[in-house]
Amino acid sequence: MTTDYTARFARQITLPQIGTVGQQRLADSHALIIGLGGLGSAASLYVANSGVGRLTINDFDRVDITNLPRQILFTEQDIDEFKTTATAKRLQQINPGIQIDEINQRLTEAALHEAVAASDIVLDCTDNFVTRGAINRACYAAQRPLITGAAIRFEGQLAVFRHDVPRGRHLPDNPCYNCLYTEEDENLEGCAGQGILAPVVGTIGCMMATEAIKLLAGIESLLNGKLWIYDALSVTTKTVRINARVDCPVCGVKA
Repeated sequence: MTTDYTARFARQITLPQIGTVGQQRLADSHALIIGLGGLGSAASLYVANSGVGRLTINDFDRVDITNLPRQILFTEQDIDEFKTTATAKRLQQINPGIQIDEINQRLTEAALHEAVAASDIVLDCTDNFVTRGAINRACYAAQRPLITGAAIRFEGQLAVFRHDVPRGRHLPDNPCYNCLYTEEDENLEGCAGQGILAPVVGTIGCMMATEAIKLLAGIESLLNGKLWIYDALSVTTKTVRINARVDCPVCGVKA
């Protein structure tokens, strides 16, 4: 780590759980964020500002005026720009030392597996079950930790799956996303139809970044195999253990 790098992240290095060893781990890490909506905007901002050395961002969408209240990296000047381009520009301004790779197209299955395998951790900030399922399968196959989040109305949720721990694969206490949701559970009406409060999605995005930074720095996540649920209306949270399914087509014993 250079003197400037150490000075920049001095407050983070002061944390005994991180220190110089954890900060060096972050500097040597490569994170992949898929989806640059409300979740991805908040998550990418804090992941990039944590000292992670390399960040790959993927989204095939362009900035729209309806995105601006939730997607905090964008301004009206970014409208019609690829979200990847606008995000990379903003993050590079905030932290010039980070390497940012952009993928501004929908990933094929092969390209998704390649991008996941090239990273150290994956943050799934997408908004549909089909894509989330594909990301889960890719992370399980490549043995990469997966952090996934979602938000709608006043509610948000977050889960962590440690697919990078071989000894935990196929065990009851190490489920995958498909153990929690299948495509049959998909709610076809997203935030456009049901609405979303901007700070709620930002809260979940920040929590996703927190769990990613912890894992990359060598701090265990207590949310592994659990679903963390946040209700902004009642100002309550709860954590639910996810039961691994023996018949899961992704991580089950017969998969």
